Amino acid sequence: MRQKVILDCDPGHDDAINIMLACASPELELMAVTTTYGNVSLERTTYNARVIREMIGHDFPICAGAELPLMRNRLSAESCHGASGLDGPDLPKPVRDVEPMHAVNFIIESVFRYPHQIKILPTGPLTNLALAMRLEPKIIPLIQEVVLMGGSVDVGNWSPAAEYNILCDPHAARVVFESAAPVTMFGLNITHQAIASPARVDAFRKLGTRNGEFAAVLLEFFREHHEQRYGWDGGALHDPMTAAYLIKPELFEFRDMHVAVETQEGSSYGRTNCDYWRVLEAQKRSKVGVKVDADGFFALLTERIARFP
Repeated sequence: MRQKVILDCDPGHDDAINIMLACASPELELMAVTTTYGNVSLERTTYNARVIREMIGHDFPICAGAELPLMRNRLSAESCHGASGLDGPDLPKPVRDVEPMHAVNFIIESVFRYPHQIKILPTGPLTNLALAMRLEPKIIPLIQEVVLMGGSVDVGNWSPAAEYNILCDPHAARVVFESAAPVTMFGLNITHQAIASPARVDAFRKLGTRNGEFAAVLLEFFREHHEQRYGWDGGALHDPMTAAYLIKPELFEFRDMHVAVETQEGSSYGRTNCDYWRVLEAQKRSKVGVKVDADGFFALLTERIARFP
């Protein structure tokens, strides 16, 4: 039975790869891409989602969502993703527009229509999902799983303590982690194990297809920020771990931990405090990724992107 998924994202180079992976995988039924501000503005991330849909030739609905965080000022990651949020490749002009329904309403209606069947994959700020949970709390026990990219067991990337997606809206993240919904978390501690090295990027180019080249050019641009920041020879492929986990869970190792999001402004603002040693026995736990088979992960990505023209 195909798994029903909603990709809630802020495209984004690694978001683009995740959308491609979901569309190329018969294990998944992509209900929609819902967009949020994040890497760049909502207007731009929504446009980018339309561009990706046009590029890969799939016909999934797109619903635009939150423009701003719940309480803080909006951040931007143009230094990583470029002014467009998807700098690097030559992109087609999208034709089909977005759906009239707001992303938050789409999430609510989808969960009610398919109780215990929807898996939500947020790979940007968690504002859309938090708003859905606050507006209609009855959906929370009906969500099959939340599989998110955000946070870290150890250090941050946008501050010493915080990962970017969580720092964009710590209050929304706190709503999601404290909810009764099952949460699976892919943080920097695991996504930084999967680096798109030149050899791995070249494997996409060697497919000899338009979309293989698209993936390669995306990742070559994405490498620049990671070289400057970390001295790596490629970018970390954060977001595609969420879809890859649903397709091939044996690639990953997890540990159950209580995750508390710091919402007090200060040096630890936005930090995901992960109870690695299970000191807080009575607290709700999330399933937190700790290890990935990086070669197997990239082999899966290459095999699925090969299915595109």
